[in-house]
Formats: sequence, C-alpha cells, structure tokens
Amino acid sequence: MTPQEIHDFKMKWMRNNPYRVRLHSDLESRGKDYCKENFRPEQWNMSKWSDVYEHTFYFCSKNMAESFQKNFKKYANLPKI
Repeated sequence: MTPQEIHDFKMKWMRNNPYRVRLHSDLESRGKDYCKENFRPEQWNMSKWSDVYEHTFYFCSKNMAESFQKNFKKYANLPKI
C-alpha cells in the first residue's frame, strides 16, 4: 500500500468506532514494537497521552485488540484513578 492508501484505510476504520486498548505510558515503546511485529501499519494507530500516564492504541479488528490486551494484560485497560 502507498502511504496515501494507508492513511485513507486508517481514517475509514478510525471513524467507525475502532477497538481501543489503553496502555500505561511507561510501556509505549513495547506497545509500538508489539504492533510493528504483529500487525501491518494500516491496522493500528496510537494516541499519546489520552489520559494521565496512559496512551490509547486503536485497532481495526476485535481480534487484534484482544491479542494486544492479552500481551499487556497487567498494564492494559487499568481502572481510572
């Protein structure tokens, strides 16, 4: 896919309620590395500092979000303080 096609594809699924996983901000690099190793660039996105000590990862499928969350289960989707 060209960069433009990747962008268009991401924008399409991001508009339609993507699957979200919140992750502790200390694990940003590990989260990105996991996504780069397991998913294509057009299948995920990340929003930095979506809350205090938290980044949000977005996925185009439920299976991807669940896989990511399982990998980081101790630090993913923590209760709000």
